[in-house]
Amino acid sequence: MTALQAVALYAGLNTLLLLGLALNVSRIRRREKISLGTGSHTLLERAVRAHANGIENVALGLVCLWLLATLGLEPIWVHVLGFALTFGRVFYSYGLLTKPGPSFGRITGTGLTWAMLLASALLLIARAFT
Repeated sequence: MTALQAVALYAGLNTLLLLGLALNVSRIRRREKISLGTGSHTLLERAVRAHANGIENVALGLVCLWLLATLGLEPIWVHVLGFALTFGRVFYSYGLLTKPGPSFGRITGTGLTWAMLLASALLLIARAFT
């Protein structure tokens, strides 16, 4: 698998995750008859935040992965970073949707995602000067 194919894999997996989170928001909205905002419904608020947080982090993470792949990063490192991003988002979403407040999932997911973004940022800066 090439580096760009690896990016495509993680883009596809994260898109499926984001679609699932969006469907969850829609399902709760229909059930609770809340068409806009969260109506102070805590489950809907957590679902909206899980989806929004995913969008915020996945978009940046995939841009970083794509740039690193086009700058020649070896496929194994694209997989390491893509795995961290994907599983970070899965853990975070699961943690937020199943338990209000701090949880193992949220802490682990945030850590994996931030580690991926930090490593990607440093690699991008290094690659910019080589």
